[in-house]
Amino acid sequence: MSRPLSWRNFDFLLLGAVVLASAFGVAMIRSAIAGNEELITYPTRQTYFLIVGIVVIFILAGIDYRYWLSIHWPIYLVMMAFLISLSGLGQATFGANRWFQIGVLFLQPTEFAKIVIILILARYFEKSQFQPRDLKWLGLSLLWTWGLLIWILLQPNLSNVIVTMVIWFFMVWMNRIELKTLFWMGVSGLAGAALAFPFLADYQKQRVITFLFPDPNASYGAIYNVQQALIAIGSGGLWGKGLGHGTQTQLRFMKVRHTDFIFSVISEEFGLIGAILVIATIGFVVWRCIRTAQKARDVSGSMIALGVATLLFFQGAANLAMNMNLIPVSGLPLPFFSYGGSGLMSLMVCVGLVESVAMRHKTMDF
Repeated sequence: MSRPLSWRNFDFLLLGAVVLASAFGVAMIRSAIAGNEELITYPTRQTYFLIVGIVVIFILAGIDYRYWLSIHWPIYLVMMAFLISLSGLGQATFGANRWFQIGVLFLQPTEFAKIVIILILARYFEKSQFQPRDLKWLGLSLLWTWGLLIWILLQPNLSNVIVTMVIWFFMVWMNRIELKTLFWMGVSGLAGAALAFPFLADYQKQRVITFLFPDPNASYGAIYNVQQALIAIGSGGLWGKGLGHGTQTQLRFMKVRHTDFIFSVISEEFGLIGAILVIATIGFVVWRCIRTAQKARDVSGSMIALGVATLLFFQGAANLAMNMNLIPVSGLPLPFFSYGGSGLMSLMVCVGLVESVAMRHKTMDF
């Protein structure tokens, strides 16, 4: 018999941090567009997505997360159909098909595919919790994952493939994988990465090459954007230059500053203090997800919360590292802060699922 629904278990601290981060992100997007008339509607659009996203959080929190696990096949097949159809119907950007255009809106199914994979893996680990942690167990989890991931790779969208594989690995790790299996996974992963490099898209190979062998005189491309981002971060100092007063931002030296390089905009205009607060906010959201996983009443609930925590942590860390030239430019947005309707809505769905787990577990210590 299921427990009665109690909104007292709703994690308002998690919701508050998410709304605060997203609202601040809207303000920074408004500053980042720097008066560009082509992008002038972006802050308003992001605000609409934020409002709808908050409603989505409450709706999903009110629905038992196990309901979505019970209809995993329809969800899985519908998402697969969306991803397959991208090859013929999607909007091509930077050499990849990643969006469906619906009027003035662009829908990116890949962002929601990551959620589906988290749900599928959560159900799988729930059902297989008493099975031996052997290669068969591992292979079936990979088969579920790559049933969707192969279509993301063919877009091509390598960055989100990497994010999803990190989520898969961490969920497998938390389900007590054997050390010898882990060793062979590592060896296979390194060999696979080396063998796959020649088959990457030209722009993907160029990003890796320019990261390893940068041209300091480049006046365009990925290395130019990173150089401008580093200048912006360094010039912000401790307190920053003030909202709307960042020179690299307002003079439009940085490109894609409202998406990939929003962290550099924040660092320039709010300095080291602003950057630390952004990192702390994302860290707080990740911690609340981990806290929910610790208190979950079953394996599937714990895996959902941990999967979302891994997604937020890795994607956020990758974006920060990209802004600081620690890894090649990947195109991964900063969670809750970067512009993107599909990205923000998918994160709101993630938070709604975590809230659903939180409302149906043991008493939480705040």
